[in-house]
Amino acid sequence: MKGKRKPNGYQERRGKQAFKRNIAERETDYPAFPEEFGHLEGDIIVSVQHKSAVITLVERLSKIIITLKPDGRKANDIENTMNQWLESIPRNLFKSITFDCGKKFSNWKALSNQHDSAIYFADPGTPSQRALNENSNGLLRKDGLPKEMDFNQVDQVFVSSVANKRNNIPRKSLDYQTPLEVFLSYLDESTLSSLN
Repeated sequence: MKGKRKPNGYQERRGKQAFKRNIAERETDYPAFPEEFGHLEGDIIVSVQHKSAVITLVERLSKIIITLKPDGRKANDIENTMNQWLESIPRNLFKSITFDCGKKFSNWKALSNQHDSAIYFADPGTPSQRALNENSNGLLRKDGLPKEMDFNQVDQVFVSSVANKRNNIPRKSLDYQTPLEVFLSYLDESTLSSLN
């Protein structure tokens, strides 16, 4: 029993995600995935005693980090916040989102249908399938969203400012450009004007 997170015979009684789309389907749907702009990796980071959360999204090519502050950390809170954000950006700016298998993303179908974006799920216990997102979460923890912090005490402006700080630091993997510069270079004039 030592070292086991769940005792023998334990059965998960909370809701399971049925019919979720596996990450393997992403390669079939997007053959040019590795060099195509507009694919996000997503997760949440939780605060002290798991009372509150921040949604983190990372665009794979530009490495730009987007942080969203939901009202709570239940699936409905996550869905409402994602809905508001997706409605505020140009439709089809992002083609797909890959989440982990957490219960917090169990309302994915409504999101996918409403905003016409493909949502996939990584295999359980394999954070390496969303390595960029996991790495970005570590950077955000260092930059101002530590585990000890109660995210209920901060607002969207604060969590955005933490991400903006990171998005304006040049990165070696981007040829010493900032994630923001690379992200903007992929957008055309009409998309840029609609984001302002």
